[in-house]
Amino acid sequence: MSARTILVLNSKGGCGKTTIATNLAAYYAQQGRAVCLADFDPQRSSLQWLEARSPDRPKIEGAAAFDGGFRLPRTADVVIMDAPAAIHGADLTALVRRAQTILIPVLPSATDMRAAARCVHALLTVGKVARHQTRLATIANRVPPGSTIQGAVETVLNSVHLPYQSVQSQIYRPLERFLARLRIPFVATLNDSPSYALADAQGLGVYELRDSRSVWDWVPWRPLVDWLDSRRSLPRAV
Repeated sequence: MSARTILVLNSKGGCGKTTIATNLAAYYAQQGRAVCLADFDPQRSSLQWLEARSPDRPKIEGAAAFDGGFRLPRTADVVIMDAPAAIHGADLTALVRRAQTILIPVLPSATDMRAAARCVHALLTVGKVARHQTRLATIANRVPPGSTIQGAVETVLNSVHLPYQSVQSQIYRPLERFLARLRIPFVATLNDSPSYALADAQGLGVYELRDSRSVWDWVPWRPLVDWLDSRRSLPRAV
């Protein structure tokens, strides 16, 4: 049986690709899966995270895929691929060919939304995506905490003709509307939290910290991992 291949990609740097890739790798390793974390970025951020990981933790195999010649390990159940920024053209096509599923993290800023639109447009022109042989999904990443709760408060106040819009909502709502308009699955909203920096320093996923704050931070990941584990995230040919 072939490995499950998940690519985290956005042509804009700084959108949290490595955080998502490493957290997914840690999650699947905790589930007892044989995981390969393939770092296609010469900055080696995923591999540096792996170097900080204790040998007592569930094992994750690292691969310096940016050196070229990367082949999917035969023993891997799940391969998480961390893409470099500014990838395009033939390099983008070659990377997409390796993936069953592509996750596109987008930050809540106008600059990031414009960059994400260009990235999605480029992906849709790749033959494998156009033929539905690779599934795409977006993730709202590093969203200010409280945006969802604030949205509920706004709905109540506006229903009684008391106009109110929090700063968090002013940031998040345009991103939410933008991702919905892309017409590809919008599968998760991940909060901005100091737990991610704490986990990164130890080579852990936030799922592995197991303190009260990190347990709460993991809750928004559940829709993402449920989607990844469903048939909806797999191409038609699989």
